[in-house]
Amino acid sequence: MGNKDTSFSGKYLIHCRATFMDLSVPRIMGIVNVTPDSFYEGSQTMQEEAVMKQADRMVCEGVDIVDVGGYSSRPGAEHISQQEELSRLLPALEKIRAAYPDLILSVDTFRPEVARIVVEDYDVDIINDISAGEMGPSMFETIADLNVPYIMMHMKGTPQNMKEKAHYQEMMKEITRYFSARVDGLRRLGVKDIILDPGFGFGKTIDHNYQLLSRLEELKIFGLPLMVGLSRKSMIYKVLNVSPDQALNGTTVLNTLALERGANLLRVHDVKQAREIITLKDKMERSAGSVE
Repeated sequence: MGNKDTSFSGKYLIHCRATFMDLSVPRIMGIVNVTPDSFYEGSQTMQEEAVMKQADRMVCEGVDIVDVGGYSSRPGAEHISQQEELSRLLPALEKIRAAYPDLILSVDTFRPEVARIVVEDYDVDIINDISAGEMGPSMFETIADLNVPYIMMHMKGTPQNMKEKAHYQEMMKEITRYFSARVDGLRRLGVKDIILDPGFGFGKTIDHNYQLLSRLEELKIFGLPLMVGLSRKSMIYKVLNVSPDQALNGTTVLNTLALERGANLLRVHDVKQAREIITLKDKMERSAGSVE
């Protein structure tokens, strides 16, 4: 993994698998939850056969990154031990990596020791941390040592209490200050490959989430790529009065709006539909720029 400043030529480049991925071109991260209690039943893949079926489908549908998580971060989720998290993650990572040696793999964890194990022993490329180092105090130093891209998310509180923490004076200013301090801390350690996730649904009400989406472009001030995770969340299905498994159409709408507002990476359960958004958006932009 490189540790170079790749924010040049107006591009967002991260160094993965001995090459660069350009995130100025919208990319797709597919979600593989090896947990028993994901809010979206379709993403629960505890069994190895189910994990591979989901990974195979995502690869066929054009995924760019597969993100594997063993710790449920839904509101009020049970806190599990590091040993339990690893027991869920490692068999899945082993299977996926064996089948797809060149696939970019991310692991969703806030624990520095889990990050170290999956990168050093299971060839994981990216660490995706919902707590931006808050729940694992040595995470920034670990990322600097491992020299891998780091996704850090804004969250108030923890998955266990974030619903009660959803209070802001000025939300966008608070999120900006939050990222500013953490980006500075990472830069001081020499970390260059940073992706920001504003944390839709994490310590935010439904109204907060829509305000955040409407003002997403303000976070481009950091000159870093933005990841959004809107897929089948309550900000969609509660507004539409449907269940998570009926929230795909709403997800597609909000992912389209997010791309229009500067999102670079879509974290999704449904890769095919996300790929269609990007394909159609690209076609429109190319056609608009063509001269007859």
